[in-house]
Parts: sequence; C-alpha cells; structure tokens
Amino acid sequence: MSLPVVQCIARARIPTTHGPDIFLHLYTNDRDNKEHLAIVFGEDIRSRTLFRQYPGETQQDRMVRGAYVGKLYPGRTVADVDERLGFRLEFDAEGNLLTNSATTWSEENDTLVRIHSECYTGETAWSARCDCGEQFDRAGKLISLDEEPETHIKGGCGHGVIVYLRQEGRGIGLSEKLKAYNLQDLGADTVQANLMLKHPADARDFGIGRAILIDLGIKNVRLLTNNPDKIQQVSYKDQLRCVERVPMIPIHWTDESKGIDSKEIEGYLRTKIERMGHLLQKPLNLHTPQEQETI
Repeated sequence: MSLPVVQCIARARIPTTHGPDIFLHLYTNDRDNKEHLAIVFGEDIRSRTLFRQYPGETQQDRMVRGAYVGKLYPGRTVADVDERLGFRLEFDAEGNLLTNSATTWSEENDTLVRIHSECYTGETAWSARCDCGEQFDRAGKLISLDEEPETHIKGGCGHGVIVYLRQEGRGIGLSEKLKAYNLQDLGADTVQANLMLKHPADARDFGIGRAILIDLGIKNVRLLTNNPDKIQQVSYKDQLRCVERVPMIPIHWTDESKGIDSKEIEGYLRTKIERMGHLLQKPLNLHTPQEQETI
C-alpha cells in the first residue's frame, strides 16, 4: 500500500515547562482533512517538505513558516544561514535539502519515537479511564533524558519525535467515545463498547504516522509502545524500521504512590492485555472472580 502524501506547512519553537524546547510541526495530507502534528525534540531533525526551497518564496517567507536553521532573533533576515551559530543549509538544484552531520540529524541514528493518538479525555480532562495522558507525558520525559533513573530505560538524549495523530477514541471520534464510556459503566469493556457501537475494536490508521517519520528523515525507530500492532506499522520497505521496542510501563506499577490508581484503569489495562495482546507483564487479576470460578 502506498504511503499517504504529507506536507509540513508550519514549524515553531515551543519553550516547555519541562525544560527543553520542542519544535511543533503541523502536517496536511491527502487522506483526511485533519491537522496531524509532530512534536520534535532537537532543532536538527528537519522535515524535508518544510525545508524544501519553493519557487518564488523569500527568506522571510521561509522564516515565518519555520524553515530556518539555528535560532531566530530580532533583525535576522536569512533563513538558510545562522551567522551567530555558524550554521548553513545547502540544497540541490531542485531545492531539496542536502543533509550533513553539521546541520541535520542522520537518518541512520536510532531515534526514540512515540506514535500517539489524540485523547482529549486523558490528556485534557484528567481521565482515569485510560493511561493516554500519562504515556504522552512520559514519552516527552524519556525523549528528554539520557536515562530514566527509576527504570534505567535509555532515553533519547534530547532527540526524538512524538507523532500526534488526530484519531480520537481509536479512530471513532469523541462523541462515539463518550457513548462507549457509558456502555463501559453499564458493564462492557473498552473493546466490547466499540463493537456494540458498530465500530472496529481499533479503527486507527498509522500510515500518516509512517509518512511523517519518513518526511522527518527518521529511519531507525526505537518505538515507545506496548502495542504489537504498532511495531508492525512502523515499517515501510527500506525507508523505516523498528529497531527496538521501548516499553511504556504504567507508573503506578513501579511506584504505588504515583501514577493512575483506579478500578477503571485496571480494567482498561486488563482488556489491553487479554483482548488486544498488549505487551504488559505485571501480574494482574486478568479475570473477574466469576470468571475464575469457571476456569
């Protein structure tokens, strides 16, 4: 299957409350009308479509859309050269970015990546039904670190990408997701609720995520996930491959004073293991007492 055609149309530096700056990239594509995002750690990870030189554009045009090297500062007039830092971008005759180690992250580097689907309830409304918000925050932390002290997981040392796909509720949308929550309160698990609403258990498409990573010059992925399907999805011919799965262990499992502690999250994680094959190893009560009596 061919890759979606993606184009990065804007990039901006975002100072964060956690310390390192990130570079937020906004993408359009030919598959849907949603604005998908790449949260990039490392100024030298460059979108090929954003940085391409287009006919008729000015250096000011390039700076405004974020296609600049180094840092912006008042009075700067040239996007492709940062005289203060001594960085200069180079291009071929068609305007395509020529990569080199002085200015651009090598595609041969192993890069820490999280492919994350939008979750309004978990990221914004403090939901304890899922661990999406926790995973999003932890991915950013791990990419920033050399090593996570609690788990000794090797981090990204300040380089990495969170691909943020706008596919709420495993692809069913927010309104259907809220209906699924009501069905869960009536006794269904997260998979059963989706099926009862006539949706697949997981309707997400990670093709746009693959295309975004390739556009960013990422080839060798250290993937932050517990989902075996994502491991298969992060592969495309000779352009993209998963070289390592980095587990996303729930924080509450390693420190009972932290993380999410609720009956809903336990049921959610149990369903991920039992029904969706997620690679989580903590001994859970994988069956209800009624089920255990019949085993």
